[in-house]
Amino acid sequence: MATDFAAGPAAELRVLRQDEWDRWYDTLIRAFGGMPESAEERELWDALTEYDRSLGAWEGDACVGTAGAFTFRLSVPGGASVPAAGVTMVSVAATHRRRGVLTSMMRRQLDDVRSWGEPLAVLTASEPAIYGRFGYAAATFGLSAEIDTSRVQLSVPAGTDDVRLRYAAPADVLDACEAVYARLVPRRPGMLARQPGWERVGLLDPESERDGASPLQCVVAERDGEVTGYARFRVRLGWGVTGHNGTVALADSAALDPVTEAALWRFLFGIDLTTTLTVRGRPVDEAWQHLVSDIRRCQPRLRDSLYVRLVDVGAALEARTYQAPVDVVFEVADDFCPWNAGRWRLTGDAKGASCVRTSDAADLALSVRELGAVYLGGVSLGSLAAAGRVRELRAGALAEASVGFASTVAPWLPHGF
Repeated sequence: MATDFAAGPAAELRVLRQDEWDRWYDTLIRAFGGMPESAEERELWDALTEYDRSLGAWEGDACVGTAGAFTFRLSVPGGASVPAAGVTMVSVAATHRRRGVLTSMMRRQLDDVRSWGEPLAVLTASEPAIYGRFGYAAATFGLSAEIDTSRVQLSVPAGTDDVRLRYAAPADVLDACEAVYARLVPRRPGMLARQPGWERVGLLDPESERDGASPLQCVVAERDGEVTGYARFRVRLGWGVTGHNGTVALADSAALDPVTEAALWRFLFGIDLTTTLTVRGRPVDEAWQHLVSDIRRCQPRLRDSLYVRLVDVGAALEARTYQAPVDVVFEVADDFCPWNAGRWRLTGDAKGASCVRTSDAADLALSVRELGAVYLGGVSLGSLAAAGRVRELRAGALAEASVGFASTVAPWLPHGF
């Protein structure tokens, strides 16, 4: 692990101690508006914090900066689950801006991640403009929608009626729902294999986040006696001059097969006294978009979600597979992590890959940010080239690499951290 060093003229950067957590966490909460959290939320985040992977910038007894890194495993194209540092709880006190505190924490953190042997760092960004200078790029996107269920109809596949749905208390069926989630992780890049304790995040239900809606509700779907899917949601009733106009707010949903997925969406569309279904951060290729009668009345929109940073270019590119054969030399620029800079030859296909240093002529020139953007297969090298962020140095190399890096399933981050 890297040694401690100054984080600006007066701030000391050091690994978090357990007896400092309350002051450290209060600094984070204040940076994000200072809104109080429930005792349950605070206890959970305290339990999930990995002290030896968390940093604080201190000015005397005052904490002026925070950063952490959860121990995660991230699904990548090909189904492997790759070690990744989940960068989190990053903040700088408003009184200490423009003093190099954030840069010092990012520098120390990436040095640490490299020393831990984790080839990837990932995060969700409160502000997209912040992390590009440290080599992070948006690699997944989430689909949100506000569906007019009074006007939009669903056309479901044969067999949907065979799926049995039942209400259950969310905590009572947690293990069954987690088993469904675990089976889905290798199927879709960008998902986090659930580490112990993280299953509790999906059950958090503070009244402050309900916006007048009900407590969290859950239905599970069963086929042949096996749980094959679930949906967690809240209902907010409303009344207007024409009658009811309630809203269903989907919190989380997962399904193992098309008929289970269709059955869950049909249920959500048909909840009594509601006319709107809101969904946030869903997979951009989710099947309901092909079941609806009028996609315009669903008002779909995209938002950036998971940001990826390759900490070890060679190990990261070797950890995934490629849907078509690739043999390409990258000229990589990486000012913040210079050990990645230079030429790398990637050879791979659907069975595996190798990525090693080379002195051969480069085929494509790009920065580590572009590699992070395309790593999970949701962003095209071709689209980045069209934006001038990737340069083709050998004719045909761009098309070859673009096809190889693509994923047949859109990458998706199911939950924040």
